[in-house]
This record gives sequence, structure tokens and C-alpha cells, in this order.
Amino acid sequence: MKTNKQNADFLHIGKKLIKWYQTNARQLPWRENQHPYNIWISEIVLQQTQVKQGLGHYLRFIERFPTAKELHKASEDDVLLYWKGLGYYSRAINLHKAAHQIIEEFDGKFPTHYQDILKLKGVGKYTAAAVASICFDEKIPAIDGNFYRVLSRIFADDFDMSSSKAFQYFTDLALLIMPEDKPGDFNQAIMDIGSEICKPKNPLCGECPVNDDCIAYQTGRISEFPMKTKKAKVTDLSLKYYFIKFQNQFLIKQRGNDFIWKKLYEFPTSVPAEWEELIMNSKIINHKLTHKNMTIEINTIELESKKALEKFASDNEYLIVDEKLADEKSFPKPLETFYKKRNVGEIGRLPF
Repeated sequence: MKTNKQNADFLHIGKKLIKWYQTNARQLPWRENQHPYNIWISEIVLQQTQVKQGLGHYLRFIERFPTAKELHKASEDDVLLYWKGLGYYSRAINLHKAAHQIIEEFDGKFPTHYQDILKLKGVGKYTAAAVASICFDEKIPAIDGNFYRVLSRIFADDFDMSSSKAFQYFTDLALLIMPEDKPGDFNQAIMDIGSEICKPKNPLCGECPVNDDCIAYQTGRISEFPMKTKKAKVTDLSLKYYFIKFQNQFLIKQRGNDFIWKKLYEFPTSVPAEWEELIMNSKIINHKLTHKNMTIEINTIELESKKALEKFASDNEYLIVDEKLADEKSFPKPLETFYKKRNVGEIGRLPF
């Protein structure tokens, strides 16, 4: 689609969106005071998570870490614990690192300009634009999937959203309709419309404040947009664990900072060859991550003495925990579910 970028007539679309937002905005706790710390946390929580699922997690996280200073003071394990259930734990690790940046590099004050916000660990262009526009009135469109969908439908634009040039293309398209004032309201209007009205499937076009201006709607072609041709390749991944226990105690170790499940806890991944004969139960768990189909094998070994458990733990740097202590750590969901259902009679009925 070719558009005359000098044509200011498109601005009336943005003004309609802002007017709609001012009376129809979702009531969300981080919007009450528009504090940059709260907006930042909410945006990170809501990556890969819908609002209704993320809201409780956001409230618990903010209650425990109400300021960047409190987040900075916390241990990484504590931050991961309060992130439990949200997945994509690298986000929590990056939040913790970014809090250190705020305290140490920005004198304890949240940065106030887009380019400075972008320097924070784990903050991309979308999040930086959202915080800068909402909290500091910088005119920067917060381009994400909602923008791709809403804009491609308004303009009936078939530009491929999987293209490496899509971000800049839709940024330019957004600027055509973005008024000079209230950039935060403009961005949040598209966030809300994309989430509640202009949905990927079964959009509520009759409720959209710009349906008169939407070419896809007016021409009956909503289902054709946005255009996406590339599909991410899904790979297979197999993992093998040993659930080594004595009575109600078992062994765990924290993962490294590379590959999947960064800094989460897991069971041992190897045992002496002669221990293979002690396996009393094996369970295969199928689990999906983004772009990965996982097959997880967990073999249960019950040792006959606490001394054997302690020696293996000491020799291989494992922690000895019971379920109560394990609950204070963060595990990948399949492993957490396993140890919580670890009684022999229950393992056979695991809901995987």
C-alpha cells in the first residue's frame, strides 16, 4: 500500500481513538497513577500473558517489590519465586538486573526518555515506547501485535508482519494517524482495541470507534489481515532427569543462565551407572514451549539411606530439600507438578 505521508487527514483516526479511550479505557491498577515503575512491570508481566491471567501476578509482584529500590535489594531467587506461574523466567532475571541499573546508573530514578529507558536490561522498543509515551508524553508509537493487526485492517495493508522491515513500516503507518498530544492515550487506545475489539479471530467490528475509517471492514476483508507468511520452525527437545529421594527429601540444583529455563531449579540429570538398576519408576512427560516440543523423562530412584543421599549431594553440589523447601524455589512447571505428585500411587496419575 502506498500512502501520501503528508496527508494530515489521517489524523482524525487517531483523534477518534483517543476520544474513545478517554471514556472506554480498561480500569487497570497500573493506570491509576501512571508511575513508570508500575507501567514497566505491567508491560513485562503482560508479555506472552493476557491481562486476566497476568493481573494477579502483577499485584503480587508489586506488593512484594513496590519500588525499584526494593527490587534491587531482593535476591534473584526471591524475584524468581514471585514470578512463579508466569513462565519465561528470563524476564524476571532481566527485571532484577534492570532494577540494579536504575539504582546504580540512574541515581535511583526511573529514566525519563525513550533512549534511556531502552538501555534497561530486557526492555525492547515496544516497552520503552509504552513507558515513554504513557508516563512522559513522548510521541512514539508502541508497536506490537495489536498495532500490526489494527493498522493493517484500518488501511487494508497487506505488508507482511513477519518481515524484518515490519516494525519500521508499521511505525511509519502509526505516525500517520498519531496526533501530537496524548501519545500515551493513543497507544493505550490501540492496546485496548486490539485486545477487546479488533481481536485476531471474531473481531467485534460493530463496537470499533473507527469502523467507518477501516477499509478492511468496509470492504468485507477483515479476515485477510494482518498478513503473515513465515511460520517459526518448531524443534523437538528431549530431557532426562533423575528424581533421587530418601523418604520425603530429594535433590535439586539451579540451572545456569543459558538455554531454556534460565536459573530455575531442576532434578539431577545424571547418576552413576550402577544406580540405573535402582530406578523404580519412569515417567514420560510431553510439554510445549514456544517453538519447542519437549519430551521429558523422569526416573525415580529411592535410596536406602540418608547418608547415600547426602554423599551424592555433596559430591555433585546438589541441594537436599523437602516439598516445603522446594516450594520456596522456582521450577519449570512440569518438574514442579511432578514433585508435588511424587508419591508412587500418584505418579501414575499425573495430569500430563
